[in-house]
Formats: sequence, structure tokens, C-alpha cells
Amino acid sequence: MLSPCDKYVMNQKRSSLKPLKGANRRWRRRLNLKGEIALVTLPTVTVLTVMAVVEGLTQQRLLFASLASSAFLIYLDPQHGTNSVRTLILSQMMAASIGFVTYLLFGGGYLSGGIAMVIAIPLMIFLDAMHPPSVATSLSFALKAGNVSNLVLFALAIGITTVLVGLERYTLWLLAHYHHK
Repeated sequence: MLSPCDKYVMNQKRSSLKPLKGANRRWRRRLNLKGEIALVTLPTVTVLTVMAVVEGLTQQRLLFASLASSAFLIYLDPQHGTNSVRTLILSQMMAASIGFVTYLLFGGGYLSGGIAMVIAIPLMIFLDAMHPPSVATSLSFALKAGNVSNLVLFALAIGITTVLVGLERYTLWLLAHYHHK
């Protein structure tokens, strides 16, 4: 017999686990090496830009490490629900906030990190905002959040990363249309 939670999960469409509606994923599979290099350039530049901003404003670099994984996932499949702007912003900011709060409540240690992860994962499932690098974000902020300015800076870095989603989709579209000519 299914629990009410199981029934809820089964009835949901779970858009963050599927390709975006109307996505033409054949474009991504047909890229040659030159196309792959063109597509990977934007995530690389984005991560380097975030690193430069972080270096200029804070000394807590590890708080932003999960964004490199986000950028790589966006490169791998920019047309997947896991990499949608909604999923990226909601999951990353939620995880950072949870980690920050557990840091304030329990200090920077394994207890704080464990509690942050145990809260973040079910919330991502419940909100249909499953973006795996966010689990690392909750842990990073729980272990060493520092002050509120790091959370604000992380939000700025998420903003930069969300621009990447649109750029990757546009680049993929350009490469596909250029390839047809």
C-alpha cells in the first residue's frame, strides 16, 4: 500500500526530472568537436567570472564550488528540467539558505551539514526543483557560511549562472542552424 507521500510524488509531473517541453535534444547529440568546444566555452567563462568576483569580495571560495558543477550540467544538457532557470535558482538559493541557517543554529560542523542536507533534499523533491549540485551548496554553507554578505554574493553568482542557461540554449540553437547550412 502506498503512503500519501508516495501517491503525491507519483501524481506530480516532476518537470525537473525531464527534458523541457518542446526541447529538440537532437541538436545536442549531433555536435562535432568544434561544436562541443563552442558550447563548453560559456560555462568555463561563467565559472571563471564567478571565481573572479568571489576572489574580489570574499575569502570563502568553497561556498561557490557547487556552481562549477551546475555550469557543467547546464553544458551537458541545457534543455533539461534539472537545468531550468526555475530549478537552478530555487534549489541553489534554498540550499544556501538552509545551510546558512543551520550554520547559525549549530555552528560550522558535521551536525550542521548533515541537518542541512537532510532538509534540502526532501524540499528539492517536494518543490520539484531537483538540481544535484544544490546538495553540495547546503553542505558548504552549513560548514562555513560566514556572514549574510556571502549569501547575497552567492545570489549574485546564481544570477550570473542563470544567464548561462539562456546563453547555452541560444548557442546550441545557433550551432544546430549553422550546421544545417
